[in-house]
Amino acid sequence: MSPEPASGRRRGDYLLREYRGRMGSRFKSFVATFEETDLWIGVDPPSFSPAMEDFAVGEARRLRLGLEAYIDSRPEFLSSLVPIAPDPGAPPVARAMLAASEAAGVGPMAAVAGAVAEEVGRAAMGEFGCRELVVENGGDIWLSVAEDLDVSVFAGTSPLSEKVGVSVPASLSPLGLCTSSGTVGPSLSLGRADAAMVASAAAATADAWATRIGNAVGGEEDLEEALALVEGRPELLSVLVVAGRRMGLRGKLPLKLFRGS
Repeated sequence: MSPEPASGRRRGDYLLREYRGRMGSRFKSFVATFEETDLWIGVDPPSFSPAMEDFAVGEARRLRLGLEAYIDSRPEFLSSLVPIAPDPGAPPVARAMLAASEAAGVGPMAAVAGAVAEEVGRAAMGEFGCRELVVENGGDIWLSVAEDLDVSVFAGTSPLSEKVGVSVPASLSPLGLCTSSGTVGPSLSLGRADAAMVASAAAATADAWATRIGNAVGGEEDLEEALALVEGRPELLSVLVVAGRRMGLRGKLPLKLFRGS
């Protein structure tokens, strides 16, 4: 099983996820890792329990080993860049990935980071009853918040990086907010978008569609065509695409400008 997609700056074989240091002081946070799975988890301070850390690592381990076993029995799940047939007998996280990839027209692994983030997040919410929880998995996020949350988009060397983003109304959470990039990180993209951010009620859906939309952007001139992909897709709450000095936004989440924009 290959690592989940990630965003960040490379140093050798490592990703320095510097953006995690800028996630804000609203949450008490910790990192849960198992093999290549690397989760940043933020929880409202009154809901935090030290037991959350071991619980999250256990969930990451369970999900990863389950996916690895499934891939052993169905190798095309890992390698295919196009949808493959649904499988009612697959583990729940794999079923979510299969459904999301079929709708978006991409391979199942395009949805892995979002799917894992949501599985861990929902399990933690059920176990600890958190008021607010954010799970970030290499730039792909599942969140459940009680108050509106502003999220900037990391877009590499684009002058718009971390200067634009969206405001997530608490009334629309829980939701997935996932980002694909053709210029940042090791995740596979067939396009050149600096960032394609998608919001959906299901994080696997957001992740798969972020890849699909990012694939459609070869340059700034492709923004309108890429954004048109959301038409007739009510499951996609919002799409924000950054390419060079241009950006476009469609959907329900308001645009948020950050300092220096």
